[in-house]
Amino acid sequence: MNILLTGGAGFIGSHLVERLLSRGAALTVVDDFNEFYTSALKRQNAASFTSRVRLVEADICNAAALLPLFEQNHFDAVIHLAARAGVRPSIQQPLLYTQVNIGGTHNLLELARKFHIPKFVFASSSSVYGVNQKIPFNENDPIFQPISPYAATKLAGEALGHVYHHLYEMDVVCLRFFTVYGPRQRPDLAIRKFTTAIVAGQPIEMYGDGTTRRDYTYIDDILQGILAALDRPLGYQVINLGESRTVELRELIRLIEKETGLAAKIKHLPLQPGDVPITYADITKACRLLDYKPQIPIEEGIARFIQWFRAQT
Repeated sequence: MNILLTGGAGFIGSHLVERLLSRGAALTVVDDFNEFYTSALKRQNAASFTSRVRLVEADICNAAALLPLFEQNHFDAVIHLAARAGVRPSIQQPLLYTQVNIGGTHNLLELARKFHIPKFVFASSSSVYGVNQKIPFNENDPIFQPISPYAATKLAGEALGHVYHHLYEMDVVCLRFFTVYGPRQRPDLAIRKFTTAIVAGQPIEMYGDGTTRRDYTYIDDILQGILAALDRPLGYQVINLGESRTVELRELIRLIEKETGLAAKIKHLPLQPGDVPITYADITKACRLLDYKPQIPIEEGIARFIQWFRAQT
């Protein structure tokens, strides 16, 4: 299988590259190595597979830079992970998020249409649910009230995917990821950020009273869902990928303390604009369509993450 993967040097993308290579896929990986977080970490992620893939440093907003890749290859699928990520940064730079997450996604869909690529897998986000009144979050819930620019851009990406499916019969799967964590996690995300601070003896920032809850999903379980979505003809589908279990922020900190053997120093801060009180995935659809079965509970996942983290220091 010949695949174009965007964002392949990032946290999720670098793990996905390894899985796809183990299956014998031919890969073209596109990443712009931007400085949202230090590009050195992304280059470190990519170092293990650079010799085994075609690695192209390009911006998905630049359609002219992407065009030769489609002209020179007959891709069987596009897996589109590249995006400007994060709720809080999107509030500071909404135009940038719109340009990359909507404009870049549109570029890729249009190139996939032009070159008759039958499969398009899009990385969406649980953020699209906003402050959802119904728990757990189901793909059929109304989602017309996103509360951050990031969430709005991911919702727009799903809508564009539907347009291209409807008009051109492209197989488009939008996967709503729920708080992915594990080795190589981005340094700005809570689990790695907290662990780094605790190990360094620095205070961690707790927004709110610690009762916000997230559906933390281990990287291996996310990969299981992505690969199943790639392999199966699905038409147009939006599918949650989560653990279908929520964990309080206070409990998450306790788990990190337990695995590190260190006590956290907590700096209490108010809730931030754009943050939601809870995320919680209904994975009934993923189980039915993808045979999705999450395997790694948060206790085991945190232990694995801390083991990896200690090996880096």
